[in-house]
Amino acid sequence: MRRSVRQEFCGGGQSCHCRPFPSPANVDLAQGTAKNGELTHMSRETVTVIGLGQMGSALAGAFLAAGHPTTVWNRTPGKADALAAKGATRAQSVAEAVEAGELVVVCVLDYAAVHELLDPAAASLDGRVLVNLTSGSPEQARETAAWAAGQGARYLDGGIMSTPPGVGNPASMILYSGSSEALATHREALTALGDPVDLGEDAGLASLYDTGLLGLMWSVFGGWLHATALVGADGVAASTFAPLAIRWLTAVAGFMDTYAGQIDAGHYPGDDATIDVQLVAVEHLLHAGRDRGIDGRLPELHRELMARAVADGHGGDSYARLIEAFRKG
Repeated sequence: MRRSVRQEFCGGGQSCHCRPFPSPANVDLAQGTAKNGELTHMSRETVTVIGLGQMGSALAGAFLAAGHPTTVWNRTPGKADALAAKGATRAQSVAEAVEAGELVVVCVLDYAAVHELLDPAAASLDGRVLVNLTSGSPEQARETAAWAAGQGARYLDGGIMSTPPGVGNPASMILYSGSSEALATHREALTALGDPVDLGEDAGLASLYDTGLLGLMWSVFGGWLHATALVGADGVAASTFAPLAIRWLTAVAGFMDTYAGQIDAGHYPGDDATIDVQLVAVEHLLHAGRDRGIDGRLPELHRELMARAVADGHGGDSYARLIEAFRKG
C-alpha cells in the first residue's frame, strides 16, 4: 500500500502529532510552503536540542517526527549524524544552536553541564524559552530558573517519566514546572515528546515529583521482585505471576486514592484494613519467605514500621498512618 505524504515524513505511527498535510496539488514542494491557507511542517515552530545522549537523541527525533525544524548540538559531533540524516540541522556552537530555535531544549548529564554549556551563550537566550530536561534537585531547578530569567528567557524545568523508547508516545508523562505561560504557548510543540503535565509556577516541582515518582517505582519494583522470587521458589514463572500482580496493583491504586485524603486531613480511620491486622499478615509473608530462602529485608522494614505504629497505640488506624514514620521529626 502506498504511504501517505504524512507517513513518508514522520512514519505515521502512534507517536505522530503532525497535522494531515495538504494534498500535493496544494503544496509548493520546491518552496516547502502550502497554498490555500494550509500549513506544512515548514511552518512549525523551530526547536533546538542541546545534548544528544540516548534521551536527547530521542527528544530530537520526536520533534523531527512531528514536523518541527530541529537544530541539534552535541559536544561529540558524530552523535548528530543519525539525526542529520533525518533532516536535523547541525549547529557548530551552542550559541548558534540557541539562536536557531524558538524553543531551546537542553538534556545533559547534570546542572553543572547545563551551565558549562549555556553560560557562555547566555546573551543568545534573551526572548527564548529554555526547557531544561536534565535531572537534578528542586533547588538546582529554582536556581537555574532565576538565572534564566536574568538572561531574559522564560524557563521550564522538566521531568521525563519514560525511558528513551517511550519519548513521543502520548501515554508518556513529561512533567513541567516554571513558566505556565511558556508551557501554554509551546504546548503543541512539547506534545511531540509526550503528554505535557503542568505542575505550576514553582520551577522546582517537576524535579521534586520526578524523584518522588522514581522512588515509588523502585519500591513497586522491589515488592514485585520479592513476590516473584517467593512464588518462583514453588515453580511459578514470572510471566504467569505478572498479570495477577498488575491486576492487584490496580486495586492498590484505589487504596492510594483513599489514603491521600486521609493524609491531607491528618486523620487515619481504619475502616478498611487496620495496621494491627496487616502486621499479622506480614508475619505470614516473612514465614513463607524464610521457608523458601527468600531475602526478607524488604518485608522486615514494613513489619518494623507497622510494629512501631501499633506500639504507639495506632494499631486500629489505616496503613496511611505510617506516613508519620517517614516525616521529619
